[in-house]
Amino acid sequence: MQQQQLHARLMKCLSCSHSHLPLPPPRPPPFYSLQRFASSQPKGVAKVILKKGKTQLFKDGSPMVYSGAIDRIIGRPPPKTGDIVLVADGTEKPIGWGLYNSVSMFCVRLMQLEEEATRDPSCALDMEKLLETRINAAVELRRGLGLPSATTNAYRLVNSEGDRLSGLIVDVFGDLAVVASSAAWVETYKSKVKACISSIDEINHIHWRPSVEILKEEGMDAADLKELHPSTCPQRTKVIENGISYAISLEGQKTGFYADQRENRMFLSTISHGQRVLDVCCYSGGFALNAAKGGAMSITGVDTSLPALELARENIALNNLDPKKTSFLREDATVFMKGALSRNDSWDIVILDPPKLAPRRKVLQSASGMYRNLNSLAMKITGRGGLLMSCSCSGAMTQSGTFLRTLQGAASMAERKITVLRQSGAGCDHPIDPSYPEGAYLSNILLRVL
Repeated sequence: MQQQQLHARLMKCLSCSHSHLPLPPPRPPPFYSLQRFASSQPKGVAKVILKKGKTQLFKDGSPMVYSGAIDRIIGRPPPKTGDIVLVADGTEKPIGWGLYNSVSMFCVRLMQLEEEATRDPSCALDMEKLLETRINAAVELRRGLGLPSATTNAYRLVNSEGDRLSGLIVDVFGDLAVVASSAAWVETYKSKVKACISSIDEINHIHWRPSVEILKEEGMDAADLKELHPSTCPQRTKVIENGISYAISLEGQKTGFYADQRENRMFLSTISHGQRVLDVCCYSGGFALNAAKGGAMSITGVDTSLPALELARENIALNNLDPKKTSFLREDATVFMKGALSRNDSWDIVILDPPKLAPRRKVLQSASGMYRNLNSLAMKITGRGGLLMSCSCSGAMTQSGTFLRTLQGAASMAERKITVLRQSGAGCDHPIDPSYPEGAYLSNILLRVL
């Protein structure tokens, strides 16, 4: 009897102790890796192996894998331009995947890193899905920045490497999107790019604008870049920026309008009241219009392009500004400034925003001389104590960090003293990836000239 009671108590204790045992840990989620995804592809995926010492640059996010960084390529048959490839370190362990180009000096444009694919495998080795995800993220970023708004509907939607879509730029002008393509992969996925952009609520038209010379270096045939079907997109449209209306032409420079200077133009309007303003290389009058809106006493715009000046004059009327206060002249910048100097003309504020003088690093030295000469003349016609807003849209100049030194050289040439009041670049809708500093191209420096 006692044995039976002891056995019962023992069984009860055992059952109680089991009830307090911890539950077994949950099974870990399945581990995804690019290698595993690649092995499941029916055609297989080639692997680009990096040279020793080159891996970290690309693991840190630099998207352009140049030919000199590649040790060998594993895959039979070898990859073709446009193919998805793995990028791997010397041990053949993948660090990411991208799009291959057999002709370009940039053999691979990295699209996604290994740890990203592991964390969110939905886009792994799937360019169409990645495009959709990245363009949606770009839309959300601009919404968070307040773009578009009631006072601004001209902005950059996709900024190449800054939005992690190297070679793709999209500018939005009202209900129209202009796509600037500068990579072979963009042309390959043209229909998907268009589909993603068309899905944005306010977009009704898409204008495709391939950068033909750059795409030739990517191995593209110029004949293949022509639209098979004529575009129904309007060649002119109207936009609003910071409450100012602009007529723009899609046949003009770049995508048709320089949205990158938006914040700098707005700043100019706050310092223009009662001033005499000169806008050199004025294009369609962006800075001039802001000066007029800001209450400038008089504005003179100078450019060599007749179509641009016609747009500038149209924009004055569009905004109901006093045409007597604003004049636009067709003349070479150097010729105009030398003539003004000979007449002892001067202005309170001078804006100098020349076209890209250093498209490549190899011409930087000669371009520096041109920037110095132009700025020296601009300083000479700026009244003492006046302001010079000097700009460079040459990436080679901005990235070299020598623009300010060039301006100092111009001041010495002009026998003037300068102080820096403000340094700026492109607006916040032009994000830059710090792992790809080559994406920074615009310099805007405000100087006081004594």
